[in-house]
Parts: sequence; C-alpha cells; structure tokens
Amino acid sequence: MNELPEIGKISPEIFNELIYPRLGAKSQVVLVGPQHGVDVGIVEIGDKAVALTTDPVFIVPEYGWERAAWFAVHILVSDAVTCGLKPKFLSIDLNLPIEMTKEQLEIMWNTIHRECKKLGISIICGHTARYENCHYPMVGGATVISIGEKDEYVTPKLARVGDKIIITKGPAIEAAGIFAAMFPELIGEQFGFEFSQRAQQIFYKMSVVEDALTAVNVGVREEGVSAMHDATECGVWGGLYELSQAAGLGMRIEKERIVIEDCVEDICNFFGIEPYASISEGTLIIACRGHKAQEIVAALSRKGITASIVGELMNPEHGIILVEKGKERRLEHPIVDPFWQAFYRALKQHSSRTLLSRPCLDSRTGGRS
Repeated sequence: MNELPEIGKISPEIFNELIYPRLGAKSQVVLVGPQHGVDVGIVEIGDKAVALTTDPVFIVPEYGWERAAWFAVHILVSDAVTCGLKPKFLSIDLNLPIEMTKEQLEIMWNTIHRECKKLGISIICGHTARYENCHYPMVGGATVISIGEKDEYVTPKLARVGDKIIITKGPAIEAAGIFAAMFPELIGEQFGFEFSQRAQQIFYKMSVVEDALTAVNVGVREEGVSAMHDATECGVWGGLYELSQAAGLGMRIEKERIVIEDCVEDICNFFGIEPYASISEGTLIIACRGHKAQEIVAALSRKGITASIVGELMNPEHGIILVEKGKERRLEHPIVDPFWQAFYRALKQHSSRTLLSRPCLDSRTGGRS
C-alpha cells in the first residue's frame, strides 16, 4: 500500500484502493459518480441533470479579505462549471477561527454575496460559527449545485479519439497570481514597478468560470465541448494527465502551442518553479469535437481569454505524448507540485515584505466575475 502524501491530494492509487470501492448505497440515478480527475458528480432528478461539487472554503487572510473571499468563491464555482451546467445554488459551512473579527467576517461575506449575485447563484443553506482549533486557510466547506438538461452536461467519458485539446491562459496562473499578490515589492525590485502592477492582475484570472461557460455556449457533445478540467495542483501537466485518465484515452500535446500569460514565466523562473507542473487554478483544459475547436477559441478570444488548440485525444495504447522542440516523450503526472515548497520558502525569507504589502492586497478594483 502506498503511503499518504504529507500534503495535498491523495494519489490515484490511494483513491482507487480506499475511496472508490466504498461509496455507500448504489443508485440508478447517478449519471456521473466519483472519479479521480473529475470535478463534479451528476444525478438525474426528474427530467433534469443536477451536478454537485464540494470543496473546502479556502480563505487566506494575507491576500486581503476581499481578494481571499473572491478567490474562495471562484475555486468552488470553477469546479462546478467543468460539467458545462450553469451553477444555481450554494450550500456553505463556515467553521471560523476564534481570532476572526466581525469586521473581517463582514468583508468576507459581503464579497461572497456579491460574487454569487454576479454569477446568478443563490445561497440556500449553511452553518456559521467560530470554534477552537479551526485555522486558515480551510475554514469550512461548501457545495455548488448546477442544474440543466440531461443532454447538456459534459464529462470525460463523452470525449473520444480525435477530439481536440484547448488550453486557456496557459501554465502557472495560480502560482504566478499568488506570488505577485504576496510579494509585490520583491517582484517590483526585480522586474520593475510596472511589471509588478501587471503581475498582480493575474490574481483575478484564477477562475475558469467565464472560460467554461463561454466554451459550452458554442455547443456541447457532438456540437462542441465533450469534457473540461481545471488545472489545479500539478498544473497543466497534472490536468492533462487527469483528463486523459478519466477519459480512458491517450493524448498528443505540442508544448510550444500552449499559450502563456504575460509575466508568468519570469515569476516562475525567479521563484525557481517549473510553470507547467505548478498549481494553475484559472487554466481550463477543454476537449471538443474537431470541427468546433476554432470556433471555441474564437469565442474565448472575444471575451479576452487567451486560448489555443494544443493537441488531440488518441487511442489509449499511445499514452500521453508530449512534443517539445520537435522531440516526443511520455508525459507523466508530476505527483508533487513545486509551488508549495517554493511558496513557503519565500514566505520564510521575505515575511516582512509580505506583511508590508497587505494594504495593497485589499484593493477593490480589478476583479472579474
């Protein structure tokens, strides 16, 4: 038996050994059940498909309370939209640290309310309390519920050989966004004030909500998107691997075709992390029918979202092939995301700069829903 990881998600092997065989009572109305690399479960209720996704409520005070709450909402909803159905409801449990003040809670909750209202999501139930032994950043849990027709949702099992792979925004969006928000002075000293200002706006790209809803608006299944997955821990390489495994298909990817946002590569090099293996909430991986790929990229472009066609799905015996500088190699799951070690190392070395930068993190401009 493999050991549990020190930090982060459990491995596919542990999931398959311990979790997947024990899923409670069986039900005929489950359309999409738990699967490693799939972000939602979907059930049939009446004549509708109802999708649910559950995640921690992730609040990092050092981002500034408003930014932290914006990110918490978009983490949750970014998973929900990967099924292609529009999110409608939120159930939220807040187990708050004792040290949290009324003023801090007010900023956090006002932001959660505002973002949910923008996204058309009604908050329908929950629990709110302060307890001992509750600590940031995990201050509770939440479930997002999406509703649509039974022929409107997408899932990796609907993908097929020949589907094109589209990637939005490129690698390390979350890694670069967090570094830029936490260490603006340090980055400014290295690359200049204007660079630091541009880099801080990456924070508000850490969401795939608009990406996913724009893509499925073109069409789903035979007329467009077949599957979607957001690249969180282990980044683009991890996300591609997980989508391939969930679909049960091989994949061929051309690295040079993957778009990369301004400032990202410089920030990753400076902090010593490999961008394509680094955490990247905000990067959406889309599988779609080939005849709709260009139309989806064009629709994303009209929304100001950079995207490109980077490869296609193949028969499973091919595995995942990465083409880099004309040479092919097997793409393996990175397993360990390099961001966390680099982030905590930077925090330890530059904690005084982080504390000094907090006021600028409370800026109420620049957010995108």
